[in-house]
Amino acid sequence: MKVRPYDSAGSQYPIPAAVVRDIVTRALAEDLGGRGDITGQATIPLDVTARFELRARRPGVLAGRATAAETFAQVDPSIEAGWHVDDGQTLAPGDCIATLSGPARSILTAERTALNFLGRLSGIATLTRAYVDAVAGTGARIAHTRKTTPGLRALELAAVAAGGGSTHRFGLDDAVLIKDNHVAICGSVIEALRRARKHSGHMTRVAVEVDRLEQLDEALDGGADVILLDNFSRADLRTAVERSADCNVVLEASGGVDLETVRTIAETGVNVISAGAITHSAANLDLGLDAAD
Repeated sequence: MKVRPYDSAGSQYPIPAAVVRDIVTRALAEDLGGRGDITGQATIPLDVTARFELRARRPGVLAGRATAAETFAQVDPSIEAGWHVDDGQTLAPGDCIATLSGPARSILTAERTALNFLGRLSGIATLTRAYVDAVAGTGARIAHTRKTTPGLRALELAAVAAGGGSTHRFGLDDAVLIKDNHVAICGSVIEALRRARKHSGHMTRVAVEVDRLEQLDEALDGGADVILLDNFSRADLRTAVERSADCNVVLEASGGVDLETVRTIAETGVNVISAGAITHSAANLDLGLDAAD
C-alpha cells in the first residue's frame, strides 16, 4: 500500500448556535460592564436611526460573519443587517461586507465587539489562505494546531476552515497524539504506542510525534495511523516519505513552518503540514464601520 492521501472531508467546523451565543454574550458583558455604553447614552437619543456600512480596508478573506451578526442581534434585535460577503470569500479594500440600519446608539454599542471578532477571525482566514496558496499543487494540506486563544477555539478553527485549511484534532478528547514528553515517560515510541492502542477503541486514531528517523521506524512498526515529523530537515522528510511508501500512514510535518519555508516542506511529499502560526500569529484584518451617505 502507498502512503494514503490526506482526506480533508469534514474539515469544516460548523459552530453550534449556542456556542456562538455564549461567546458573544461573554464578550458583550466584558465591554458593557455594569452601566452599558455611557458615551452612546450621553450623546445619541434612543429614537435616532442611521445606516452604516462595514467595509474592508485591507485585502483578505472574511471569517466570523455569524459571530458579528449575533453581536448586533444581542445588542438590539431591531438592527437590520444585510450581508454582502460570505465567510471564505476574498475581500479587496473598499469592499462592502455588510450594511447595518437601525437605532444608531445600538449599532455603535455593538460596533467594537463585532469588529473585534471579524478582524481577528478574518486575519486567521487570510493568513491560512496565504499558506494554502503557498503549497498549491503539491498535494499537501495546511492544518491548524491547538495553539489557539483560550475560549475561542471553535471560532478560530472555523476561520482556518474559511481560509482553506484542514482539520487537525479539535481538543485532547478526539484523537490520541503521543508527543515527545509522553514518549520520555513511557521509555520508547513502541511502548507509548502499545499503551495507546490498549487504551483506545478501534475508532480512535493514534498519532505519534518523532524527532529523528530512528523513531520513525519504531512508529511504523507500532502501527501509528499518523506520524508527526517534528523539525525534520528537508532531506530527512524526503527519507521519511520514501521509508513510509508501503505503509498505510499519514505523514505530518511540523516545526520551522512559515511562509518562507512551507513550500519546500510540502515538496518533500508529506501529506499534512501543521502550522501554529496561522492561529497564534495572525494579524487582525483591518475593517471599518462608517456612517453611510
